[in-house]
Amino acid sequence: QVQLVESGGGLVQAGGSLRLSCAASGSAISINVMGWYRQAPGKQRELVATITSGGTTNYADSVKGRFTVSMDNAKNMVHTQMNSLTPEDTAVYYCYALVSRLPYRQYTYPYWGQGTQVTVSS
Repeated sequence: QVQLVESGGGLVQAGGSLRLSCAASGSAISINVMGWYRQAPGKQRELVATITSGGTTNYADSVKGRFTVSMDNAKNMVHTQMNSLTPEDTAVYYCYALVSRLPYRQYTYPYWGQGTQVTVSS
């Protein structure tokens, strides 16, 4: 089984910064992609940013230039530095991982963290 443990959410004023981290744990796993999705009240869950094990990143248009995602492959961790936060960034942020169970790298499975609240006050 794979577990994702998130940290770093909280309350911040508009224009401030937060750093989210997520650690994946499990035996005989290989991380293909890690990243973040978010869900605001009354809205669907949406992509924030993802990064592959090779370092390829993908960002939602709404966070480009403000958020930076990075991965520590050795520790199976993903970090997202969030700058210039606005009230529109308020949501529950969910860590996401696409994982292979070794030695079967051709099969991938999605996993989700429990979510961490980010609240940006105006």
